[in-house]
Amino acid sequence: MAALPPRRFAGLHLSDGISPGNLVASMIMAFAATMIITFLPAAQPLLLLGVLDGQGADQGRVVALLAAAAEIAMILSLPWYGALADRFGRRPVVVTGFALCGLSTLLFPYAGNVTMLVALRVVFALGVAALNGMLATVAIDYVRDRSRGKSYGLIGLFSGLGAMVAVLGLVRLPAIIERNLGGDGGRAATVDAARYSFLIVAVIILAVAVLMWVTISRIRVDAASARIPLVRLVREGFALARDPGVALSYAASFVARADLSIVAAFLPLWVVVHGVREGGLSPVEAVARGGAVVGVAQTVATLGAPLFGWLGDRLRRQDAVLVAQALAAVAYLSTLLVDDPLGSGMMAVAALIGLGEIAAIVSAGPLLAQQVPPAVRASAYGVQTLCGAVGILVISTVGGTLFSSWRPAAPFAVAGVAGLLVVAFGLVVRRRVVPRPQQEQGETSAVRPAVP
Repeated sequence: MAALPPRRFAGLHLSDGISPGNLVASMIMAFAATMIITFLPAAQPLLLLGVLDGQGADQGRVVALLAAAAEIAMILSLPWYGALADRFGRRPVVVTGFALCGLSTLLFPYAGNVTMLVALRVVFALGVAALNGMLATVAIDYVRDRSRGKSYGLIGLFSGLGAMVAVLGLVRLPAIIERNLGGDGGRAATVDAARYSFLIVAVIILAVAVLMWVTISRIRVDAASARIPLVRLVREGFALARDPGVALSYAASFVARADLSIVAAFLPLWVVVHGVREGGLSPVEAVARGGAVVGVAQTVATLGAPLFGWLGDRLRRQDAVLVAQALAAVAYLSTLLVDDPLGSGMMAVAALIGLGEIAAIVSAGPLLAQQVPPAVRASAYGVQTLCGAVGILVISTVGGTLFSSWRPAAPFAVAGVAGLLVVAFGLVVRRRVVPRPQQEQGETSAVRPAVP
């Protein structure tokens, strides 16, 4: 019997057994996951200033403690999430990620001390780790090799939209609710507004968890992975780095995820510090200007995601990574030319940074999918996401130290240099990257439903 032609939806060639509904679910997953991941850091000052009553001069210490606890939790859990997804299927890991994020979000405003806040932040980080690893894995699972760049581009688009909804909508919920509650506007009103706001967000995320249980595909990418021990799957994820293409993808993720982090952390900080100290702006005005600069970068990144996804399907995967890393390096190093972050030149640099940021993120995943066996695909993406978490920790730490001791553009310069090192490594191994022979490069190789 002649084989049926592959199904298509939204211009993508779907893998065997994947429906348009499954693909739409992956886009909803990207939107909701990025929305909640963006919401918490943006709303964190409310927890410190309102719920915990400021913690006095210890706010900096508390923020650093929360960030360190979250990164450690992610680094320790990411490889295991990948192995669990290969062993038991993607759906349980996705649902667990949303459930952990939703429950911790619900409880955050009730944290009466720093210890409880750190514990909840760790639970939230465990949920984020599950979602980060599965976003890339599901985007690859659901489409054939010829569409994987475009699939990543759509994931980037919906992720960007989720971040914009969080920043422009959800973060404003506490202020709106506090106004409607009336009262004297004191700490009690702030606490109530925070609790109602976090309750609304938590209910949304838990509803998404239920939706994912219904809509995420139950098809196994490879039935053999159900019989592989978890420890072996974790080891295999690291051992795959012996392949030049996998090593290049891991290295690219190390830099790309850090790029995303420093944009969110240091770009507005640079504008705010300069605006208050030298620009004559009030803190509120400086924060608004910093938000506008970040908004330009993220808007360009959101709109550029489909473009770079489309381009990635027309280049060799390793060449797409090299182009993306080179663009990102130039973008981040261009910050060294900025003398006045309040000027129009900063907006142009922010737009270039947005392009480089999304190009680097979109290009690394398809290369990894091309190089790894389906049976350990999620394990490989768990290690790739782990590399990104380590990159955030290293580049943010070094860049943050140089931000104060050298110049505000230092974190971006560090990221730019790291990107150039990845380009150099890529040029060395470029001709040694041989795509792994697969049926349509990683299509679903078994269509047996996974056990929920």
